[in-house]
Amino acid sequence: MMERVRGRFRVAAVVAFLGAFPTAAPTALAEDAAAAEDRGLAIARDARQRKQGFGSFTASQTMVLRNRQGRESRRHLRVKVLEAPPEAEGAGDRSLFVFDEPRDVRGTAFLVHANKEGADDQWLYLPALKRVKRINSANRSGSFMGSEFAYEDMTPPEVEQFDYRYLRDEACGELTCTVVERTPRDERSGYRRQIVWQDTDELRLWKVEYYDRRDALLKTLDVSGYARYVDRYWHAAEMSMVNHLTGKSTVLTWSDYDFGAAVTPGEFLPTGLRRAR
Repeated sequence: MMERVRGRFRVAAVVAFLGAFPTAAPTALAEDAAAAEDRGLAIARDARQRKQGFGSFTASQTMVLRNRQGRESRRHLRVKVLEAPPEAEGAGDRSLFVFDEPRDVRGTAFLVHANKEGADDQWLYLPALKRVKRINSANRSGSFMGSEFAYEDMTPPEVEQFDYRYLRDEACGELTCTVVERTPRDERSGYRRQIVWQDTDELRLWKVEYYDRRDALLKTLDVSGYARYVDRYWHAAEMSMVNHLTGKSTVLTWSDYDFGAAVTPGEFLPTGLRRAR
């Protein structure tokens, strides 16, 4: 009998001890989560606003593909981008990639019509087949031209395509970066979530971790070599994507930026991909 009494006293003492520590109320936790989501979204919107107003630009790009053993293959292409006008509801920027070298991919053209909500519209022209192929939304997670960049990685994502959550601020080199988690709203995305590092001064993108649908780290993108153009727009010279599953990597090197370049809407039509220059 005395052992039972002592046991009850011990249980009561433990309960009283635990009760002495305050626990977060469900309402407070919900408010903290909502605040983190609001702050993450605000950062994404601020970053977009700083990039707006360029109108158009062209650039040159070198794509270096490396396998696990370090063997390389190179491709050279040109890029054209046309900014969506403010009155274009739901429509994002339009981007055109045209391959010049090597010979086996010369004339290949990739066109993206970004959408602020839902999957982007994408088309690929392959000269060998002499036809324009529309990229199905379910295939956007596939490799773009054998690189470690997926089709859905090839243009800056629209803010409305994700849900956001601010995680923390932390040092990134000599800078301080905000770290934000963004979750694709499109269930057909190849990613469950992405972790994004942007510096607090200019909100330049420095790093992205991509997690697959099983929430395992799949790829990491590192961005470097930023320069400022027309006294306003920051653009990188190099983007390096490493696939942690395969050991392969792809480096995109950008050069010859020309902001305000003369491009026309007609250059960004699927019907014109066969004649893309």
